[in-house]
Amino acid sequence: MRIGVVTFPGSNSDVDALNALAVAGVEPVSLWHESPDLHGVAGVILPGGFAYGDYLRAGVIARFSPVMRGVSDFAAKGGLVLGICNGFQVLAESRLVPGALLRNRSLRFASKIVAIKPQRLDSPFTHRSTGAPLHIPIAHGEGCYYADDATLDDIERNGQILWRYVRSDGTPALDPDDPANPNGSLRAIAGVCNTAGNVAGLMPHPERMSESILGSDDGMQLIRSFVDSAKAWETGR
Repeated sequence: MRIGVVTFPGSNSDVDALNALAVAGVEPVSLWHESPDLHGVAGVILPGGFAYGDYLRAGVIARFSPVMRGVSDFAAKGGLVLGICNGFQVLAESRLVPGALLRNRSLRFASKIVAIKPQRLDSPFTHRSTGAPLHIPIAHGEGCYYADDATLDDIERNGQILWRYVRSDGTPALDPDDPANPNGSLRAIAGVCNTAGNVAGLMPHPERMSESILGSDDGMQLIRSFVDSAKAWETGR
């Protein structure tokens, strides 16, 4: 099975994502931002980085790239799409997932290991998770998840919140000033999905914790969930 990883000008985690997919036992395929052709892949990852330099706002230029036409069409047909960090920002700007990513509450770039916990274990992106917190890194300056109260209530009710930042005891870091909430995200939201459940974005980097040699393989619970679900989707299409 083949899963694509998009490279935008400024992407810097595309190679990490390609490696994580290879570790998961599938064929990674590089997808170039200038082409809408996804080459028949069974899933797509939008990786971290600084697409087009994030010169206007993170992800806002990338949403207009030719490849995003292909990604949007793919998602509309039920294809699985995962946006990581800058990829999450691109998905939000493309209106493929709800909400927006604002400047970190600290107004400083954040780079450290954080704990996130899946909020449901029946989604295409979390079903291989044990339910325990995952310790994986963040590296972003605009990771503060924001939406108006009505949208937050809707995504809570619809089960669209897939991961939350949590404290050492596993409880959500709901206070934006809690040190366990690294960017001040509302309701401690680290990642969400669309209403259909086939498009998801998260700020932390699971691909950077895909092998024990990297310090942990916690991120592979998420990557393997995505890969298994993409296999099932490809078998059924």
